[in-house]
Amino acid sequence: MRFATRLNSFASRAEAEWPDQKGKPSVLQMAARAARVDGLTDLDLNYPDHVGEDPRELASKLGDMGLAINGFAMRYYTNPAFKLGAFTNPDAAVRREAIDLTRRGIDAARAAGSNLMTIWLGQDGFDYAFQADYDRLWDHEIYGIREVCAHDPDCLISIEYKPNEPRAYSLMPDCATTLLAIREAGAPNLGVTLDFAHVLYADEQPAFAAALIARHSRLLGVHLNDGYAKRDDGLMVGAVHSVQTIELLRQIRRDGYDGAIYFDTFPDMTGLDPVRECEVNIRTVRRMLEVVDRLERDNRLGEAIDRQDAVASNAIVQEAMLAPAN
Repeated sequence: MRFATRLNSFASRAEAEWPDQKGKPSVLQMAARAARVDGLTDLDLNYPDHVGEDPRELASKLGDMGLAINGFAMRYYTNPAFKLGAFTNPDAAVRREAIDLTRRGIDAARAAGSNLMTIWLGQDGFDYAFQADYDRLWDHEIYGIREVCAHDPDCLISIEYKPNEPRAYSLMPDCATTLLAIREAGAPNLGVTLDFAHVLYADEQPAFAAALIARHSRLLGVHLNDGYAKRDDGLMVGAVHSVQTIELLRQIRRDGYDGAIYFDTFPDMTGLDPVRECEVNIRTVRRMLEVVDRLERDNRLGEAIDRQDAVASNAIVQEAMLAPAN
């Protein structure tokens, strides 16, 4: 089992870790702190934010710390014009800049030894009625996705969807719309990253979304976290929706997902100890997978699901989670 995490989490409580330092910690400082997490195997790096030096050299330094690179994630912040859209910007020159930036990110990921690039197109959307020609926005989005997929067919490109933020309406807000885009783009190296809090935020059931992705595309990334479904809270795994998280883990195991479990949590928002927070997330997932194992050995659950007997299935799941009542 590979576990990856959000590197920026390890800037949390920087004053406690680096009391004499002024300014933000460096990528390697945050990575060295992450390397202390028991059970952590991988990091995901934002591009271009985290890749200020040669990607091969960076990968080598992380390897010396005992960490591999799971994948890169694109960030479209380098040009203020991206606020009005990256692949969907009304200015063709800005669209070209976003596409070329993504292509360079893919090259950097490959140089670092990874074959996964996650694209979260949060800037691609709209805020007002009558702001945009929706057909044109969609055409620009599909064109951009196709071009970055064609840049390196051996690199997996994974779309991470989210209902909104920073735009009021995202062009890729939910599972179904993302699958429509993937179908239209038609690229064999294209798939989906499922972020648990984003799925809740989209008013979706995580395991159902995963099942649809496996049916119509492929799941390339799983971001575990939790929240209250009103925004992207980035809480610890299982903090609010334990049952739904276990159901998701059961679903992706049944569908054959073999990628890393990535923790997209925000300990830095309130100054939690990021090392301890990540270790608890890892232990939580391992315990949840033990619950999944118990459920898979229990023939009663399959029979209850076949009958759509919610009372029986809930009793079986609670027993597996909490131990049988006396």
